Amino acid sequence: MLWSIKSLQTSRSQRPIAHPKLPHSSHSKPDQPLHRGYGLASCLAFLLLTASGCTIASPPSVSDSVSAPPAQAETLVAMSPERPAAASTAETIRVGSQAELTSEQSETLAAIASARVIYLGETHDQVADHQAQLQIIRNLVDQGKSVAISLEMFQRPFQPILDQYLAGDIDLEQLRIQSEYDERWGFPWELYSPILDYAKTEGLPLIAANTPREVTRKVARQGLDSLVGDELTWIPALEEINVKSQDYRTFVKHVFDSFHGHGGHGSSEGKDSETAFNNFFAAQVLWDETMAEAVATYVQTNPDHTVVMLAGQGHVIYDYGIPSRVQRRLGTEVSQASVLLNPSEQFRNEGTGKIADYFWLSE
Repeated sequence: MLWSIKSLQTSRSQRPIAHPKLPHSSHSKPDQPLHRGYGLASCLAFLLLTASGCTIASPPSVSDSVSAPPAQAETLVAMSPERPAAASTAETIRVGSQAELTSEQSETLAAIASARVIYLGETHDQVADHQAQLQIIRNLVDQGKSVAISLEMFQRPFQPILDQYLAGDIDLEQLRIQSEYDERWGFPWELYSPILDYAKTEGLPLIAANTPREVTRKVARQGLDSLVGDELTWIPALEEINVKSQDYRTFVKHVFDSFHGHGGHGSSEGKDSETAFNNFFAAQVLWDETMAEAVATYVQTNPDHTVVMLAGQGHVIYDYGIPSRVQRRLGTEVSQASVLLNPSEQFRNEGTGKIADYFWLSE
């Protein structure tokens, strides 16, 4: 199966990729966050339930047409109302020969390749997004780049399992079992396994980037200050977890309030709504900071590598999540590029240079 990628560049193309944007000064921020990031609402509401300890058969949906993630996964992802439902788990991503690229696509790939960190913002259950990820990674490798792949889908304690897989000590199925993928992530394995297989074949490092699920859930219920002992092992130092971004808080608060104000379960253990939101927001930021630390650490210790971060769109858009926190750790001299894969029409209408550096559309 072959597919091609199209890059849409507008205002962002006027600015050198070697100078990444500042999250609070170089972007136009949403006046109505819920409208601009409408697809995030269903997943934020879902996290609200799981963080409160509720058991649900399926995640809540703000829009009936918005597909939602399985109950095992607790993550922000921009899921767009007009996007198709997830493909059957029987549909796999096939690795074929490289499709011929247009001159525009070649130029775009060359521009992205000049960044030290590339964020590929996905909708987790969309086959086309994962096809695009594999195609982009293949192109980077074909350009002679040393690529490492950072993965939201694997939590940091399971890095040794990824290493064993790359070393040939275990196969894909054992990787799935020993990393507790189905329990901790839960989206169809077939969406990610071709990328993992390609990484092994080409000798590309894999980085387990995410926060342990148990830690995230505790923070969402009880706050960052509740963490003790071993719970602090796999996350950044608490003083490095920056929850002060007012733009980001406003963005998430609109969604939180839209659910909490309609009989939701946002408040737990008798805490008032403000405390419940603060904990909820802290859990989201903890994801971002943990993944940012994983990326920054790898960049610092492997200066010859390009890191490709595979994460949900909600961790990438407006630089609120991972990109700004990597930049804080590494400085502006480390270039970054954010790419939304097959974004919604709503996001496309907003244009690049605001919500992300590039859009990629699969054809």
